[in-house]
Parts: sequence; C-alpha cells; structure tokens
Amino acid sequence: MKKYLLFNKVVPRWMIMVLDFVIITWSFASSYLIVNRFEFSNILRGYFFIYTALYCAIAALVMYVMRIHTGLIRYSNTRDVLRIFGSVFISSIVYMLVIAAWVKPYMHINSPTIDLVLLVNFSVSSTLLILLRSAVKSAFNYLNNYSTAKKSVVLIYGSDNNAVLVKQALEASAKTNFVIAGFVDNDLNKINKEIQSVKVYDIAKLAKLKEKRAIDKLVIMNHHLDEQEKKTALEICLALGIQVLTVPPADQWIYGKLNLQQIKDLKIEDLLQRKTIQIDTTRISEDLQGKRVLVTGAAGSIGSEIVQQVLKYNPAMVILCDQAESPLHEIRLEVEEKFPEIPIVIYIGDIRNYYRMHKLFADYKPELVYHAAAYKHVPMMEENPSEAIRANVLGTKNIADLSVAFNVRKFVMVSTDKAVNPTNIMGASKRIAEIYIQSLKDNPVNKNTCFITTRFGNVLGSNGSVIPRFRAQIQKGGPITVTHPEITRYFMTIPEAVHLVLEAGTMGSGGEIFIFDMGEPVKIVDLALKMIKLAGLQPDRDIKIVFSGLRPGEKLYEELLNTGENTMPTHHEKIKISHVIKYPYKQVTDDVNELILLNNQGDEMATVSKMKDIVPEFLSKNSKFEHLDNNRPARVTEMQKPASKLLAVV
Repeated sequence: MKKYLLFNKVVPRWMIMVLDFVIITWSFASSYLIVNRFEFSNILRGYFFIYTALYCAIAALVMYVMRIHTGLIRYSNTRDVLRIFGSVFISSIVYMLVIAAWVKPYMHINSPTIDLVLLVNFSVSSTLLILLRSAVKSAFNYLNNYSTAKKSVVLIYGSDNNAVLVKQALEASAKTNFVIAGFVDNDLNKINKEIQSVKVYDIAKLAKLKEKRAIDKLVIMNHHLDEQEKKTALEICLALGIQVLTVPPADQWIYGKLNLQQIKDLKIEDLLQRKTIQIDTTRISEDLQGKRVLVTGAAGSIGSEIVQQVLKYNPAMVILCDQAESPLHEIRLEVEEKFPEIPIVIYIGDIRNYYRMHKLFADYKPELVYHAAAYKHVPMMEENPSEAIRANVLGTKNIADLSVAFNVRKFVMVSTDKAVNPTNIMGASKRIAEIYIQSLKDNPVNKNTCFITTRFGNVLGSNGSVIPRFRAQIQKGGPITVTHPEITRYFMTIPEAVHLVLEAGTMGSGGEIFIFDMGEPVKIVDLALKMIKLAGLQPDRDIKIVFSGLRPGEKLYEELLNTGENTMPTHHEKIKISHVIKYPYKQVTDDVNELILLNNQGDEMATVSKMKDIVPEFLSKNSKFEHLDNNRPARVTEMQKPASKLLAVV
C-alpha cells in the first residue's frame, strides 16, 4: 500500500466508490438496528433488507451524480466536506419521498421509526465518509513524510490567509520534500497561537528555533511583504544559513494550485530592491501620448525596458532601432503581443552609419528620441578604444544631428556614472557624448530640439553585469571572482531607472544633466557572500571567492558629479539637476570632428590623447594609456571615495 500511495500517487476512483458504498451500507444498517433496538422480527420479515437495500441504492446514485468520489483525497478541503453533507442529506430526502410514494402505498410496509433512522444515519454516515478521507490523507502525508527522500524542515513567513494557503499547498503536493515546522511572524497577537495544528513562532527567536528544530528553509510570499519586513527576515536568515524560498501570490498559481516550479530561490535582486518609486504619470502621458517615438539600442537591457514603458502611454508609433537582429526579433514578438493596437517599427541599423540613420528619420519623422545605444563594458572598450569612439561619440553625434535636422521635439540620452571624472575609455567616450549633447543648446541651427542627459549607474540584471556573472559562477560550483575587496557599486533596478528616465525627460528645457539618487552603496564582496548564502551554500566551504585585481580602467568607487558640478533638487526626490559647465558649440564640434578623424586614421595613442584634451579630468587607471597623463596636471578631486551617496558608484 505504501508503495502504491507514494509512487502512483492517486487512490483510484473505484476504490473510493467501494469504500463509500461499504460505509453507507454499514451506517444505515447499524442506525436501523440501533433505533429499532435490534428487533429481529423486522429482519425475519425482510423489512430491514428492503429499507437498507433501497437506501443504499439511492445514496450510491446520489453520490455518483454529485461526484464525491472524483476528487483527489490529498487535496480534500471544506468544499469536499460540504459535498459529503449535501449528498447524504439529498439521499435522505429522496429516500423519504420514495418511501412515501411507493413503499407504503404499494408494499404496505410501514416503519414509524424511519425518520429517526435517517437522522442517526445522517450523523453516522457523514462522519464516517469524512473520516475515511481524513484517514487516507493522513496516511498519504505520513508515508510521504517518512519516505526515503531527505526532507527539508521549513518555516512559512506570516500567519495570515496567504501563509495558510502556502502551508496547504506544500502539504498537499506529493513532490515536495518539505516538513512544515511552523509559521514565523512579528505579530504579538499571533505568536504562540496555533493555525491548523501548526504553531506560530516569533521571528526574533529564529536562531533558537533553528537550533531546536533544525530549520533548513524559510518560505515567503514575495509580493506580500513590505520591503523592510522582507529585508529584516532575509538578513536574519542569511546570518543563520537558512535558505529562503519564494512563492508567487495565490492569484498567480496555476489552476488555483501551487506548482513546484513556482517555488524559487530568493534572488539577490529581491534583496537589493528599494521602495517603489512614485512617478508623475500625467506629465509622462502628456509627453508621449500620440507621439512618434524612436528608441535606439532598443534590444538592450535599458532600451527594451524604455520600449515597454513608452508603449503603456499610447504613443502613435514606436520605432525600435538596433543592430542586434535576434534580440530585436524577440522584443518585437513580445511587444506586438502585449500592444497589438500600437504600430511597432523594427529598424535594423547601426547608429554609426549616418546614411542609414538619415533614412530612418526621413521615413518615420520621430518626435521624441530616447538614445540608449552604446558600448558599456569598461575592459572591452579599454582594449578597443576606436569602437568606443565610433559607437558612443560618432553614433551619438549622428542621432543628435539628425534630431536637429528633422526638428525632433525632445532628445533624451542615457548616460552613465562612468562618464564622471573618467578613468577609462568607455567613461571618457560617454563624457564626450554628454559634452556634445550639452553644446547643442548653443547651436544656432537648433531651433526646436530640447536635449536632455540622464546619468545613473549599474542596473540589476543587465546583460553582462555582475549579478548574472556571479549567478553563473555559483551554478558552476565557483569560484566567484571579485576584482578587489573594497570595490563598491550602487544598484538600481532596470524598471526603476527607466521610470526616472521618462520622468526626467518631462522636466528638461535643454542642456541639463539629470542625476538619479542611487541609494546606498553595495560592497561587491558582500554581494557575492549574500548570493552564495541565498543559494543555500556556505562561502569558502562550498564556493570560494577569489580576488582578481582591478581591471583596466576600473575604479574602486564611482561618482555622479564631475569637477565643478553641483546639483539642485527637482520636484522628484530621486532626481537632481546638475549645474554643468557650458560648452560652446563651435569649439566642441571642432574637437569632436578632430577626434573622429584621428580615430579613422587608426592612431590609437593620438586618439586617446585627444580624448584627454576634450575631457581634462580623464586620468587613466590600470591602463596602457596611463603614460599619456604624465605631463598633465593632477585632478583636484578625491578619486578614491565619493563624498556622499549622490557621488557614488553604480
């Protein structure tokens, strides 16, 4: 039987029907004999057999019609209990009607005690039918819990209806290797109470509980907790070595049941997320509704999110421009399914190709441009400076110049904190792009286009970033490589960053650089330690951390303000405006054109030297270009650590 329950998982319907029939037969017969005080004269005359056979036939038919035998017993709940009561009650009513309409008039059999028999039988048979299901369910859970597979002892965070649903779902599934040890909560009114025979414990006493009950895992309904509650619980679990699992809200369960594939390890992104940012959707809607919008770099992490969010504001058209064919195809399929009523244009092209971009502007005449196309990886651009200049400088210049030529109303550029006091080619190329964008306000030809720059740092989960890399290294068994024990970065989610990009785009009048508040800095080695623990592993024992040294051009700390810049607030607490140095358009254009010419000639050192002329604060670090700084004055800024959280790494 044990093998049958554990491996076939389902008690067959015919077996349930047979057991139910045996119960209703025994119940009615016993009730009849008890009420009639075991008068065997009725048995001898056949009344007992007639009444019993008739009731059993009616009850079997009613229960078959009501299908009380069809449910999986391990999922039995209050609804199933009500169906049992209903079937027994209906059987009794039908039985009384048959007795009154047929047995008494035609068979001349009368039993004055039959009403009392039915009343006793209702109690006995209902109780036994329910007990049968409870017994099978308990036996199933018992055998499953003590099978040969190792069980994980788990706690469920919370003690409300959502937590109870999670408990029931975990207990009902034969495939989970979980033993529910209890609930944990910080609600003093619920602590030490019991819910469905399971105790509610104080979350503050989790350490003692782990030692006493050998707790392995904590299960949370991720979207149900506020950020502070979640962070507090997670920090405790990480310190104790308790693995944290998440389940989605009950309304996302498949067919109303929790699928095991929906139980996931907590991700580091969940731990780093901040309070949801409130944005002014009215202003953004006024900016975007009914407009033709171009997004460059539309297949990238930031660009694709810009596309998704812009489409929510019902633009007249969205043009997705990128050179990456396959990712662009994927996002096309996704957005056309979500927003079938909005025209989507897929434009495969390279922003470095002026003529291809000119055709884009001529054909579709965008009114707003979100420029997210760029090369972003510091070490790769340090090895390939010519491509950084072609993409980040020439490409930006092409899109900006065409925006002026075609009277684009607003141009919003996505920049990076690495453009601030740059120490690498990538950052310097983005800073030059910023300078060119700022100078266009001084361009006498520009009569209509408002140029805005947004500057922020690392986003969680972007392609090739630190978190996906650490996750892949953990999956391979390590080691995790960190460049330096003191390196820090600021993190922001991709949706959060794009929210702020759209909001900043509504604020600018031209030439501004908007800087995002990136929150508190994160030490990368601490990030690695947390990711190891979240995977249920132990640092050093299971996964090693190796320090590989700073890469070419890499800083220990990032900054968000250049030398000579300061900020002023906006109406949004997360967005500041940088007071920037003004750049004359003619001089900047001449410098940028000379840089592009030197780059085309292939003289790498001369090209990088020109970059340093345009951006005097560009001092190479850990790079083959450091010698170019020997005759340059030292920068008068603190290069090692930001002065405040706004001047920080992302």
